[in-house]
This record gives sequence, C-alpha cells and structure tokens, in this order.
Amino acid sequence: MKWTDVRPIAIELAEAHPDVDPRTIRFTDLHNWVVDLEDFDDDHSRGGEKVLEAIQAAWIDEVE
Repeated sequence: MKWTDVRPIAIELAEAHPDVDPRTIRFTDLHNWVVDLEDFDDDHSRGGEKVLEAIQAAWIDEVE
C-alpha cells in the first residue's frame, strides 16, 4: 500500500485497532500505525498532514 491508498489503509486500521475512536487519535500515532501496517510500502516521510486527515476521515466513515 501507498499513502494514496486512503480507503484500504483506513479499513486495515479499523480492523487492527477496533477499540480506537479515530476522532481522538493523534497524527503522530496515526502516522506510526500506517507505516507499521504489514502491506504498507511507501516513503515514510510522505505521510503529511493532508494525507493523514484523509485517512482519519476514511477511518471515521468505516466505523460509522
């Protein structure tokens, strides 16, 4: 997965962290969780605020 795979990343995060409310996660934690995903294979430094916001929004959609 790459940073642009927002929806698949959100799905994997929802499955990996079912007890976490994505509205309350800090972006530093979110960034770390994304790069720790088994299928993630992209430059860690490309995970800026805008892409993290998009992942967070998609994760919120997944849990609602």
